[in-house]
Amino acid sequence: MSLCRQRSCRVTAVWLFLWLVLGTFSAFPQGPLALVSLDDAIRLALAHNHALLAQRLNIDQAQANQISASLKPNPVWSMVNEDFPVFSPKDMTFANLRDNQEFLQSVTYLIERGGKRNKRVVVAQDTTDVTVRTVADAERQLRFQVAQAFVAVLLAKSNLELAQDDLKNFTSVVDINQQRLRAGDISEGDYLKISLQKLQFEQDVSGAQLALVQSKVNLRQLVGFESVAENFDVSGQLEHRKYVVLLEELRQRALASRADLQAAQSGVRLANDTVALAYGNRARDFTGEVEYKRNGPVNGLGFGASIEIPIHNRNQGEILRSQHAVRQAQEAEAATRAGVLTDVANAFWALRSSDQVVSLFESGYLEQARQSREISNYAYRRGAASLLDLLDAERSYRATQLAYRQALSAYMINAEQVNLAVGAQVLP
Repeated sequence: MSLCRQRSCRVTAVWLFLWLVLGTFSAFPQGPLALVSLDDAIRLALAHNHALLAQRLNIDQAQANQISASLKPNPVWSMVNEDFPVFSPKDMTFANLRDNQEFLQSVTYLIERGGKRNKRVVVAQDTTDVTVRTVADAERQLRFQVAQAFVAVLLAKSNLELAQDDLKNFTSVVDINQQRLRAGDISEGDYLKISLQKLQFEQDVSGAQLALVQSKVNLRQLVGFESVAENFDVSGQLEHRKYVVLLEELRQRALASRADLQAAQSGVRLANDTVALAYGNRARDFTGEVEYKRNGPVNGLGFGASIEIPIHNRNQGEILRSQHAVRQAQEAEAATRAGVLTDVANAFWALRSSDQVVSLFESGYLEQARQSREISNYAYRRGAASLLDLLDAERSYRATQLAYRQALSAYMINAEQVNLAVGAQVLP
């Protein structure tokens, strides 16, 4: 029993090791995806969209500016050697250089006053914060663009399936009439009229195929051409999910989550700190100097200082400009806040409206259109309805189905519009 238990434990350990190894490898991407879900598309876009990647580099540049803002001035070394008797060769002697030449070595250093460096750092940090929130807002908009493009692919696929189904259904009608022509039940002229109607259904299929290709290309551009396979497909379908949301809750969530509003608020802080920096720049900097001088046989140490006398330029213009910039930033924040509330209201009522439209279709109009087509098809095959009746029923069915699919697409996009307006994933 002890030996069996040891072997069992060894086998279990081996299987556990293999499971961990396989699970680790499966966690890494195995190349471009061939089947993409909405979550996959958003994840790939955030990782591979080149426009977003380029915008993210603004954060790195802003952080580099923080380093520059925190740097202290470099000391300056200078050297002046004078009175070399180049034009009097007889005086170019060691004794003359030792006793008569003047050598001056000095080091100067700029001492910043008014807390300039600390205030520059604060302004640079504020700029980085604004940049980070601006990039986050770009990510918010990219999420919606990807969702919109993804729904467009679902709509194109659904329309293609509908067009293929209509073509298949009408092809069976043409085949039946071809048999009737051979049996002598209808004339060749009537058969040709029916056969020519098939061209419209074939054109619908071709148009739907083109729309699907174009919608996939648009989606692939957003998620990154290299991240998905050439012939990739999307998973999911058009669907009508019922959402229960309250307008006031969406407003409060948006005011707390929207990245563009946060960027505007950070912009106000940046403007106020820029005013403080402008006042700091009003203080004149002090330059100190230490020098060594040899004048003939005399070696000496000297000290010096210089400071600008602020009689005319006291940075009045920059102070006034930065104060106006504060008002501008406050107005921009107020405009952004109003825009957030407007976006939320528009998205909320658009979702409500599209939900009502989809519900109307599902309340019975879809079933009526289907039954009308089936009845007309049945009656036509038995000679109780004309070709015009059949085609009219086909057109009504197709128009109803296309409108329903378009309504579903609009409903799903409006749901994503709510997420866009709120700035968070409030609707799954």
